[in-house]
Amino acid sequence: MTVPTKKKDFMIVNMGPHHPSMHGVLRLIVTLDGEDVIDCEPILGYLHRGMEKIAENRTIIQYLPYVTRWDYLATMFTEAITVNAPEQLENVQVPKRASYIRVIMLELSRIASHLLWLGPFMADIGAQTPFFYIFRERELIYDLFEAATGMRMMHNYFRIGGVAADLPYGWIDKCLDFCDYFLTGILEYQKLITQNPIFLERVEGVGIIGGEEAINWGLSGPMLRASGIQWDLRKIDNYECYNEFDWEVQWQKEGDSLARYLVRMGEMRESIKIIQQALEGIPGGPYENLEVRRFGRAKNSEWNDFEYRFISKKPSPNFELSKQELYVRVEAPKGELGIYLIGDNSIFPWRWKIRPPGFINLQILPQLVKRMKLADIMTILGSIDIIMGEVDR
Repeated sequence: MTVPTKKKDFMIVNMGPHHPSMHGVLRLIVTLDGEDVIDCEPILGYLHRGMEKIAENRTIIQYLPYVTRWDYLATMFTEAITVNAPEQLENVQVPKRASYIRVIMLELSRIASHLLWLGPFMADIGAQTPFFYIFRERELIYDLFEAATGMRMMHNYFRIGGVAADLPYGWIDKCLDFCDYFLTGILEYQKLITQNPIFLERVEGVGIIGGEEAINWGLSGPMLRASGIQWDLRKIDNYECYNEFDWEVQWQKEGDSLARYLVRMGEMRESIKIIQQALEGIPGGPYENLEVRRFGRAKNSEWNDFEYRFISKKPSPNFELSKQELYVRVEAPKGELGIYLIGDNSIFPWRWKIRPPGFINLQILPQLVKRMKLADIMTILGSIDIIMGEVDR
């Protein structure tokens, strides 16, 4: 009896949006031929909150608490870009001390973000131990944040022209202690993970991106540097005061998931170097440029009348954005985080376009997972490092 040859039946599987390895509410519609991935279509928008539209009817000061909800693991970077845009639009000078404090906070935030990438990434490919280890160090970083800003995750710390408050007494010593401790922690991770044969089997040669391909897809951050391109905005744009410190751009040339892991591990070490230099060389002086806090209220405004005297919520300080446009970017842990801002001689931005690194890095996922095994989707998606709050905005 001859079995009729018919076309293969492919299986279509929904991964997410509730899958624990999706890192948020990402949904992948995967077409499978047995274990092999034929096609993969990411579906976004489950966490869309209209962040760009909200920005258009808030002043910058009112909008600052919202921005930490884009990438809620690297919150300092979203705040930095939000105040950098109006600062550059209006040529606001930031005092030296404020700039140093910003660099320290940004690099601590980078380490916290990379740690919370490492734990779930290892759990996705079957190693549970690092997931518990990373929370030790991350809690210490959050303790430092809490001491300086009052909040552990959503800080609302950056201000136009500086930061909201100076570093408290004893904070610098605590931070230096953390740096010494964390360097031993990184060695522990490397002993545990980097030479582990099971780990290397899962990541070596999986999800390879060539250098030219990475540029054509618009990738940035560790995704780009792992493909042999030495591109780091901290070196190229020289924003804040990064050019005053001695550190190296981390890069690998293989372009696979292992290379992306090595780049992020190297970045954590370099961040510690930057933090130590900033703490030792932090200058005195003001932590905020007070000229910038131009209050939009007139002297004899109706808000000062007797009826309004006891209202606790007075209008927030207004900062007018002049009629021009610009694009500002910072090197966030996941890549180039940018804002395209158009001012309109009003206290509200006319347009506030967010360029999230995760969204642009995610585009290459369908191409990377084709012709791979189903289990490799987790490795590749984990190595891209996305946060859905920033992808969907």
